[in-house]
Amino acid sequence: MTNREIAELLRSIAAAYIVRGEDRFRVMAYQRAAESVDHATSEVKDLWDDGKLKELAGVGSAIASHLDELFKTGRVKHFDEVKSGLPPAMFALLDIPGIGPKTAFRLCQELQLKEEKTAISQLEKAASGGLIRKIEGFGSESEKRILSGLKALKRGQTKEKRMLLPYAFALAKEVIEYLAECPAVIRADPLGSLRRMVATIGDIDIAASTKNPKDVIRHFINYSKIRRVLSRGEEALARVILQSGRQVDLRLQQPEAYGAMLQYFTGGKSHNIALREYALQKGFSLSEHGIKNLRDTDKKVKKYAAEEDFYRDLGLKWIPPELRENIGEIEAALRSAQGKPGGLPELVNSGDIKGDLHVHSNFPIETSHDEGENSPEEILAKAKDLGYEYLGFAEHNPSVSQHSKYKIIDILKRKQEVIEHLKYSRVNKIFVNPINGLEIDIKADGTLAVPEEGLVLLDYVIASIHSSFNLSREEMTARVLRALDHPKVRIFGHPTGRKISTREGYELDWEKIFAFCKRRNIWLEINAWPDRLDLPDTLVREAVKYGVKMIICTDAHAVSHLPLITYGVAVARRGWAEKEDIINVLGYNKFMEMIRKGGE
Repeated sequence: MTNREIAELLRSIAAAYIVRGEDRFRVMAYQRAAESVDHATSEVKDLWDDGKLKELAGVGSAIASHLDELFKTGRVKHFDEVKSGLPPAMFALLDIPGIGPKTAFRLCQELQLKEEKTAISQLEKAASGGLIRKIEGFGSESEKRILSGLKALKRGQTKEKRMLLPYAFALAKEVIEYLAECPAVIRADPLGSLRRMVATIGDIDIAASTKNPKDVIRHFINYSKIRRVLSRGEEALARVILQSGRQVDLRLQQPEAYGAMLQYFTGGKSHNIALREYALQKGFSLSEHGIKNLRDTDKKVKKYAAEEDFYRDLGLKWIPPELRENIGEIEAALRSAQGKPGGLPELVNSGDIKGDLHVHSNFPIETSHDEGENSPEEILAKAKDLGYEYLGFAEHNPSVSQHSKYKIIDILKRKQEVIEHLKYSRVNKIFVNPINGLEIDIKADGTLAVPEEGLVLLDYVIASIHSSFNLSREEMTARVLRALDHPKVRIFGHPTGRKISTREGYELDWEKIFAFCKRRNIWLEINAWPDRLDLPDTLVREAVKYGVKMIICTDAHAVSHLPLITYGVAVARRGWAEKEDIINVLGYNKFMEMIRKGGE
């Protein structure tokens, strides 16, 4: 099951509890667990495989035991009991914006909605026919809201539908750039999961520093891409729906307290709770306005223009937003502030990256996968703009089913000649060093989909899985290890094979993978493609602990994709990776030395 499916299951149990009048704390436990699963940057099934399910914030022992049963048997007896007697149609209606569990249950009772598959169409027919307004307690306004919710559902505006990080980042960037046009805006920043650079984002929250909030709100609600204004205050908050259907909340704060608000609305729930508990032990209470000393009889709140000062007064070093997930960052920040070992890492930055090794050009390699859109010359020009020293062309291998062994070798010889020409002619004086690589399929038996005579023509190989995903954990691990043992393989590409929200990753014994990569000096890719972001940050952190080197690449198929490296760096940072953990922070000469060294 994907994380989205698991989160929906947990929400359905919470909804069932609400209808049954269950204790609100039990309802909240399932709602928190669903949210935690939705925000998880690794597949929950993979965490279960590795015995780390209880490490997921918001998942207690009881829910963890139910998920254990789910993964073992495909169902949960307790969940079946909780939903027993409730109409299946009720759970389909929960996808409609504006309809909660009790309303969904009541509609199913009154309109005799029973089947999940037909519930939405039957409800729409009833609403369009004026039947809902006749139900006691509903009326014409309720009917209009339900019809509006049904229209929103058709447009894809489901309650819990989350955006991929780059899409949310682009939307927020446009809004922030628009806000910057207002003279009253001093600065603006994303908040919440977007500022933490989580793989998927719900609504977009933005903060703005200003001395004139009324002017900022007036400017904000005139944004041309707004479909509807949900609410507007005079001083602190405005909510809108964009034409894309996405909600944006704007929070305003005076400059002298802006740092406190950034801190308050950035961290994950678990981080915020842990930080508040830490502060209470020191006699402080925290808010978006600042820090209050509980022992101060005047009860004044100390304001903070900068987050760094906020953390300093708590006795902590400033914690980068990407780390604020309550996975040891508060304790590490305390050790850093005290000058003790085991403090916060010095995280890698986008500016540290010297090259991208996973880029697809339009060289006619005749692959069965997608080819690149741009010429090698165009790609090198963009790499120069990004300040890179080198760039690796790693197109997919030629199609095995459509080419003979000798045809594949001939294609790779022609590619080698193209790279050599670029290397020595310095086309258009673009001084970015091209490197000749290839992304090669790992076949089901662990062999590479290119003959040995073709492999010797390459500088390096990215070995990736693109088929036969359903092998057992043991079979898949053996398959991968056999491929990685080839002396030309330097990189294990998008190592979990996941597609966020659409395909869970295949199962691997990560202890064996890490140990092998460490011994053979294989680099694990952090693939920055939007629906991959693979390795996930949880496995990045494990790789850091094992001392396994990683490489951040874009998997770009066009020059416009090269800046996506930012999101790969964000994953690395969320995984506590420093420069020393990332191989492509090395300059060209040192990097090529590492390529040639191979598994020695």
